[in-house]
Amino acid sequence: MPKPNTSRYRTTNWSIYNASLKRRGSLSIWFDAELEWSAVRTGRRGHPEAFSDSAIQI
Repeated sequence: MPKPNTSRYRTTNWSIYNASLKRRGSLSIWFDAELEWSAVRTGRRGHPEAFSDSAIQI
């Protein structure tokens, strides 16, 4: 049984292709200015938490 022919794709517009590769890795994140980054002290023994639960979820 012979192997199926594989399709070859050729890029014809390199400027658009390169621009799409640059956009593919971009990520925009907006943060709320009122978000509490520091954790509230619990008064329990042990190492205190550094970040709040909402900051960790981000």
